[in-house]
Amino acid sequence: MTTTARVAIVTGGLTGIGRATATRFRAAGMSVHVGARRGDDPAFRADADRLFGGPVAISALDVRCSDSVAAFVDRVMAAEGRIDVLVNAAGIYDEAPIEGHPDALWSDTLDTNLTGSFKMIRAVMPGMVARGWGRIVNIASMAAHTGMAGNAAYCASKAGLLGLGRCVSLEGAPHGVTCASISPTWVETEMLRQFIAQDIARTGQPEAEVRATYEASNPQGKLVQPDEIAELALYLASDAGRAMTMADYPVNAGSPW
Repeated sequence: MTTTARVAIVTGGLTGIGRATATRFRAAGMSVHVGARRGDDPAFRADADRLFGGPVAISALDVRCSDSVAAFVDRVMAAEGRIDVLVNAAGIYDEAPIEGHPDALWSDTLDTNLTGSFKMIRAVMPGMVARGWGRIVNIASMAAHTGMAGNAAYCASKAGLLGLGRCVSLEGAPHGVTCASISPTWVETEMLRQFIAQDIARTGQPEAEVRATYEASNPQGKLVQPDEIAELALYLASDAGRAMTMADYPVNAGSPW
């Protein structure tokens, strides 16, 4: 499974699935560039070796903004001369019922989770096509396949990623460029730990009980770990993943959500 010397971009790579993926890619020998809204914070850059287990380039990226995307991609190209792999892991999550749903919440969710991924793909795909090799991995969600009350914006954004990926994979197929997505259920990330803390504050339940509720959401009774998503992303980004395109891969522990 060849990955050594590949150049990879991971958006949203400072936390959660993005950070686990960037860490795994670096360990596999890739040159990794992490983009995040907080990427210009000197503290993250100074702590990169600890966060990722070794050197990773970190810089500011707001995937909602075309100028920010262009500037970030230009920096990577100036440093590396090419981009081989893109993982779109930047994402946000918030809840609201349809009745009275704020415009701002809808727009920010779609702009980040879906349009931001499109803008990144649009920026890097021409170079991949020209070189005859590329791997694009979108981090979707089981929410792309099912609905949940109060989650219209998130479900719509993740379902849109599946449609976007199918189009990208078809356009890239004649040129050695693949596009696939991964759809996790609940993953034990910083975001989920925030939800657990909020539930504790709201209900007064002990942490163990709240955590057990999330663990019981799938038949395996265990939360999916970010490293498990990262391993699949690495395979999809490798030479061995050549035929793994125009597909979505659930990592659901047997759960429909």
